[in-house]
Amino acid sequence: MPKVNLSVPHAVGQDEARQRIEKVLVRVMEKFGDQVSDLQKSWEENVLNFSFKTFGFAIKGSMVVEPEKVDFECSLPIAAMMFKGKVENTMRDELTRILS
Repeated sequence: MPKVNLSVPHAVGQDEARQRIEKVLVRVMEKFGDQVSDLQKSWEENVLNFSFKTFGFAIKGSMVVEPEKVDFECSLPIAAMMFKGKVENTMRDELTRILS
């Protein structure tokens, strides 16, 4: 499975970054609720594990919230490989925006 890996620096602190990421998940469901289903999320200390379905594809990933950066990783099905660049750009832009 192809993976999307990116790291986004921030200066808001670990707790604040975690709170902002939690708000993003709510916003994503509000904005893309008709395209996203079966959203599952769980925090294990400062690691957010998530999974969801979109357009028939099952996506799994995690975000590790560090004091000065957030590491994002997700696995895409082979059939969704053509969307890898869009996923990377969208997640980088969204994380950069919310962590600024």
